Amino acid sequence: MESQNFLGRNQLIDRLSDQVGSRDMALGILEKRGHVFPNTDKLTITGQIRDNMTAEERALERAAKNSGKPVSSFTYDALTNSTKLI
Repeated sequence: MESQNFLGRNQLIDRLSDQVGSRDMALGILEKRGHVFPNTDKLTITGQIRDNMTAEERALERAAKNSGKPVSSFTYDALTNSTKLI
């Protein structure tokens, strides 16, 4: 789901909640990723690192990780929270 809300730092849970439409669902996703401790909204160290990133930084990092290319190889589209290879 596209969202223009919660694009800044320290908004990881709020952003994902807005995207999926449910805070509980977002916490479940983040728990599976290892970003929150089970059955809480307390961030793990990995979650804190992600939470300190903007939506743009997270999207660029995901693209780079998935492609094996450097972050500088991508541009970010805030309207769709997606990246494009340059």
